[in-house]
Amino acid sequence: MQNKQLFLKKFEEFEARFQELETRMVDPEIIQDASQYQKLAKERARLREKVEKYREYRNTEEELARLQVIVKDGKEDKEFLELVQEELLQLQEKKQALLLVLEEYLVVEDSDADKDIIVEIRAGTGGEEAALFAGDLYRMYTKYAVVSGFKVELLNSNPTQIGGFKEIIFSVEGQGVYRKFKYESGVHRVQRVPATEASGRIHTSAVSVAVLPEAEDVDLEINTQDLKVDVYRSQGAGGQSVNTTDSAVRLTHLPTGIVVTCQDERSQIKNKAKAIKVLRARLLDVARREHESKITQQRRTQIGSGDRSEKIRTYNFPDGRVTDHRIKLTLYKIEQILEGDLEEVVIALQQAERKLKLESS
Repeated sequence: MQNKQLFLKKFEEFEARFQELETRMVDPEIIQDASQYQKLAKERARLREKVEKYREYRNTEEELARLQVIVKDGKEDKEFLELVQEELLQLQEKKQALLLVLEEYLVVEDSDADKDIIVEIRAGTGGEEAALFAGDLYRMYTKYAVVSGFKVELLNSNPTQIGGFKEIIFSVEGQGVYRKFKYESGVHRVQRVPATEASGRIHTSAVSVAVLPEAEDVDLEINTQDLKVDVYRSQGAGGQSVNTTDSAVRLTHLPTGIVVTCQDERSQIKNKAKAIKVLRARLLDVARREHESKITQQRRTQIGSGDRSEKIRTYNFPDGRVTDHRIKLTLYKIEQILEGDLEEVVIALQQAERKLKLESS
């Protein structure tokens, strides 16, 4: 490992910050400020595991040093020294394992890693076929989320007559959810014979996916004076999905021009709450992208450009394959993947990003 002292110094800084947070969180002024207390508590929670592993590593080093002194002195009897030698080997293995864990913490460090997410899927080129594939992706992500122990909530949808979606927006909640879903942003292409195609020709359609870390109260504030709120009767594919009251909500954020609509709930209040949730995530995403555009190092260690217009994956039905173009990974298990078996793809992307970050450091 390159420059081990600098590497461990980073964890000394984590520990110092962790101790500072524990001190500040018992300050009566901080306790009375709910927003500030929540912010510090979240930072402390993110640091806890890193600090605990670093302390375990440090204790292991100290025990190794103590046993090495015993072996060097050679004052103990032979049988005891043999036991010490065995323990030294075990501690050396433990030390190396802990070093790898600490290295992993630095490589995957991401301020958004433990945030819940909002996923936006939109049909692109391909008409009804693209809308149908948007529905396929929604089903794939929902199944993957459930298997991973996450909670999914539908926020808004714009269904088509034959069962697809022009747009569908949903949230996913759970520990580490962003780590698993963050690679899904971009354009997903599908190559297959559409259900609407009578001649049997293979078509290529496209769907865009955006994965947004959910904004928390401590991340940003929305001034109500910056919002234009419109209510209207919900639109849909027909039948029971169409309300008879003005329950749908359209929010326009005047400074940015961002527009969010929500109509899936029959309650105007619930639709407005969901729309604000999506708006906050989009505003945070805009701020984050502006910040990242100034940081070339982060772009160099990122799998793909992070641009929503980037073609990231192709689902080819005739060949039964799924290809991730960023890491040139092809798997001949399209049915399993669309049934939510995404883990192999996610792990490969995580490993590729880890390799890039290690090389850059």
